Amino acid sequence: MFLPHMNHLTLEQTFFSQVLPKTVKLFDDMVCELTSQARGLSSQNLEIQTTLRNILQTMVQLLGALTGCVQHVCATQESIILENIQSLPSSVLHVIKSTFVHCKNSESVYSGRLHLVSDLLQALFKEAYSLQKQLMELLDMVCVDPLVDENDDILNMVIVIHSLLDICSVISSMDHAFHANTWKFIIKQSLKHQSIIKSQLKHKDIITSLCEDILFSFHSCLQLAEQMTQSDAQDNADYRLFQKTLKLCRFFANSLLHYAKEFLPFLSDSCCTLHHLYLQIHSKFPPSLYATRISKAHQEEIEGAFLVTLDPLISQLLTFQPFVQVVLDSKLDLPCELQFPQCLLLVVVMDKLPSQPKEVQTLWCTDSQASETTTRISLLKAIFYSFEQCSGELSLPVHLQGLKSKGKAEVAVTLYQHVCVHLCTFITSFHPSLFAELDAALLNAVLSANMITSLLAMDAWCFLARYGTAELCAHHVTIVAHLIKSCPGECYQLMNLSILLKRLFFFMAPPHQLEFIHKFSPKEAENLPLWQHISFQALPAELRKQTVHEVSTVGTAECRKWLSSSRTLGELESLNTVLSALLTICNSAGEALDTGKQTAIVEVVSQLWAFLNIKQVADQPYIQQTFSLLLPLLGFFIQTLDPKLILQVVTLQTSLLKLEPPDYVRLAVLDFVSSLGKLFIPEAIQDRILPNLSCIFALLLADRSWLLEQHTLEAFTQFAEGTNHEEIVPQCLSSEETKNKVVSFLEKTGFVDETEAAKVERVKQEKGIFWEPFANVTVEEAKRSSLQPYAKRARQEFPWEEEYRSALHTIAGALEATESLLQKGPAPAWLLMEMEALQERMDKLKRYIHTLG
Repeated sequence: MFLPHMNHLTLEQTFFSQVLPKTVKLFDDMVCELTSQARGLSSQNLEIQTTLRNILQTMVQLLGALTGCVQHVCATQESIILENIQSLPSSVLHVIKSTFVHCKNSESVYSGRLHLVSDLLQALFKEAYSLQKQLMELLDMVCVDPLVDENDDILNMVIVIHSLLDICSVISSMDHAFHANTWKFIIKQSLKHQSIIKSQLKHKDIITSLCEDILFSFHSCLQLAEQMTQSDAQDNADYRLFQKTLKLCRFFANSLLHYAKEFLPFLSDSCCTLHHLYLQIHSKFPPSLYATRISKAHQEEIEGAFLVTLDPLISQLLTFQPFVQVVLDSKLDLPCELQFPQCLLLVVVMDKLPSQPKEVQTLWCTDSQASETTTRISLLKAIFYSFEQCSGELSLPVHLQGLKSKGKAEVAVTLYQHVCVHLCTFITSFHPSLFAELDAALLNAVLSANMITSLLAMDAWCFLARYGTAELCAHHVTIVAHLIKSCPGECYQLMNLSILLKRLFFFMAPPHQLEFIHKFSPKEAENLPLWQHISFQALPAELRKQTVHEVSTVGTAECRKWLSSSRTLGELESLNTVLSALLTICNSAGEALDTGKQTAIVEVVSQLWAFLNIKQVADQPYIQQTFSLLLPLLGFFIQTLDPKLILQVVTLQTSLLKLEPPDYVRLAVLDFVSSLGKLFIPEAIQDRILPNLSCIFALLLADRSWLLEQHTLEAFTQFAEGTNHEEIVPQCLSSEETKNKVVSFLEKTGFVDETEAAKVERVKQEKGIFWEPFANVTVEEAKRSSLQPYAKRARQEFPWEEEYRSALHTIAGALEATESLLQKGPAPAWLLMEMEALQERMDKLKRYIHTLG
């Protein structure tokens, strides 16, 4: 009523600064009164009901009066200096927030009596809504004058924006449209006054709130999509709500994109939030194992309307060092559900780097240590590390959108294919100055204890060998060869390097292969550790024949040398290397062996077999390896072997299997017995060989290891199909369980009928325990091979070992005899007392042994 008669230039000094603080206090007092009195509200207590309704009515009128103040300022001034009305926005925003908070909490404040005041609460909300809308129009007209009392003006505008941010968090679940409009206004005002308030704004709070709202609306969108998928009915109301929510997702994402673009230098402490936003969204979206089950149509709709907005966000953050630090943090410890999204993010970054300048590529592709506690690994190392965390997604496997090619339909690809293709594409654009980083990352991954990671690195390395020059390929082969020769003993790293060498050797140009042969001559025994890992099929025919001849000549000579020496366990390592090289020849270039060389190999192998005995094979790992190499060599020449030797081999195998040797020994036994299916066994020794064969297959078919079981079923099938001695087949099926197992294998039945959902749940549970950090093995532990012979002990340490064994054998015999007597009749009264006395003596001896140990 008074405002029209007052000078609009003096409103702040004469009216707003005097009246509005009292108005805010009055409003707060009324809210407090409502909250305290609401507990006594009931339809019977008319006094409290009247009091509360009067307070609410007064609050509605007060909001109306404030709206009038704001409208008056808007009507009387075209351009408003914030300093001239500084008390108005802050007071109005305080009242608006208090109103919305009260309305939001009304369910709990008024409990079951809300209907008695609901009409006035609705009026209160509408009035606050109208007041905020009017205030935003006023603030749109405001100018911040940096020349007049700059700090106060800037501070006031910052307070206004943060107050609106607080209101956003209150109304987010009350009115989606109003919530979105408030955010729109916050972004608009932040950008409008960017130049003067950018260093004062609480950017982290704004980014965090935006991310929370994006996630909330995204989850709502997924829930609606899931409901529609489960119901299998296209409800128009549900679908309209889904589209509306999806539109809200897109709005928030675009707001975040716009804000991040303008204020990027100030978002250092928000990078972790932005990183987790990307991961959390993709963890709930197909093909993640933790995704909500939605239809393909809804999935495509969400991708096209919302997820596409995240791609430009990553592009904006690509050059921002704090974001790089967060994504590549060496101590990044993500839960299972976020590991797959992290892998996808790294691939997205990798795809974007080729278009970036060298400095940005260097930023992502090199290690860095920002401080003693903060280190950053390179992008390539991060990709390999992240990839190996996705054991569940790799084993299921999950499928991703494939690359489009001309004239061909898009085909879904596995995670392995996805990462491999994008990694190889990235390698083609790698900056030359970063090749050292590439080599180091590939080699580090090849040496990984995780098989699938090592395989991915090998595939990428082979692509590099084919894409690069012939000289580069030859250089890499030479490096890998030297690494293999420098390996201290049997270890998984040696196995990985040997596979890589075998694959790379196929890509070498013939002239370079010839250079390799000259450099690592097969004529020299010291190079046999290398030639055991090379496929002779990679060599041209003439060169293959020459190299096979040289390796076999040196190999048989080394075997004879060992046979004529003292034949100690320590020398078995080099002998096993020789046997491995001979086996490689047989497997990859057996046709290149002339008759003389074949005869020489069979001769030395037969002589070596003669030195094996059951106790040594059961006890010593090095001899077990010798045994496992001799068996396939004998199997390769099975048609030319002396039947007596075959009998010796089968007899030893039967005895050994009863002692439960390591898996690789049993696999070697399988390899040999399956080769016997091609052989007609002479009648003179059938009655001794065939029972042993049936015993071997029966023992292996009853094995509880799933891997051995599978190999045994395959080997038994191969033997049964090829053998002329059909009568042995049913004798191998020693039990009904074994028989059913073989029948199920042959008929391809007996598989567990597992639904897709059940399979996903199982894989999710396995994922937490599948990955074992083998990388924790120390270098010294890696050097020690499981094949090392047991340490020799001087005989004088245990001069009476045989006497000890004899004494214990006597004790065991006495106990068995006592047990037998107890089964025949009652024990005498003194027996228990004597046994207790013996027990005391046993305990005394045990304590004495511990003391000596």
